[in-house]
Amino acid sequence: MLTRLLTLAALGLLWLLHWLPLPLIRKVGVLFGALTFYGARHRRHVAETNLRLCFPHLDEPARTDLLRRNFRAFAQALLDRSLLWWAGEKRLRRLIRVRGAEHLDDGSGRPTILLTPHFVGMDACGLRISMDRQTAVIYSNQSNPLINAVMRKGRARFHDTVLMSRQDGLRKAIKSLREGLPFFYAADMDFGAKDAVFVPFFGVSAATVVGLPRLVSLTQARVIPLVSHLTPDGYLAELLPAWTDFPSGDMDADLRRLNSFIEQEVLKMPDQYFWLHKRFKTRPPGESKVY
Repeated sequence: MLTRLLTLAALGLLWLLHWLPLPLIRKVGVLFGALTFYGARHRRHVAETNLRLCFPHLDEPARTDLLRRNFRAFAQALLDRSLLWWAGEKRLRRLIRVRGAEHLDDGSGRPTILLTPHFVGMDACGLRISMDRQTAVIYSNQSNPLINAVMRKGRARFHDTVLMSRQDGLRKAIKSLREGLPFFYAADMDFGAKDAVFVPFFGVSAATVVGLPRLVSLTQARVIPLVSHLTPDGYLAELLPAWTDFPSGDMDADLRRLNSFIEQEVLKMPDQYFWLHKRFKTRPPGESKVY
């Protein structure tokens, strides 16, 4: 009962935020980011470990500065959910710009996979794309049923977005692709050694899921990267040209290409990547744990 009341109170405060102008919400996000930097010790340890592994050339003060900026960006994007879930369509269209929309409609008629690396603006930019067309997306069920329900409703606000949990497997994803729905797919999280290959990510062996090349092989889909930018005045959803010669038939090479692409985008805005995730949780045989 207490958990439910606390959740309702938190959601109520988040709902109130959506009435505020974005600059004020972002200022609250700066404060919230500072609080979580000191309060969320476990997640800070995870992010510190990731940054130490991926950027060994940075000294400790530089990594700490990057970590603080990462917590701030994450907190600002989290509070911006108030807008994603409750703000009107006109306001959202003004706050979330789209670049490269022409890549979605090339006339080929092929299914489309939107490759969405885990940047803090991923949800905002995904919602913006769904405002113009019906889409499909995989999501992770939240342990709190109230939060889970609000997130599901928020993600499906426009054009009856097809939602599927990771527990559903790829069957529903394949069905959605064959029905012509652009499918959001994030391939940069550690879900264990099953259906994964160890390939480098910033020079560190990372369990990388094989789903993307397999989906493309099964559906003949195009892979169009969607890179999400948190900007001072909102967000930018950047759609890039479709990949060519993918998959190549060499799984290891395809997954190396995938991780290399994500690395390149991370280097452009390292403070906006989701470093709080245990990207290197699963280790190759014989390697010790890092977290």
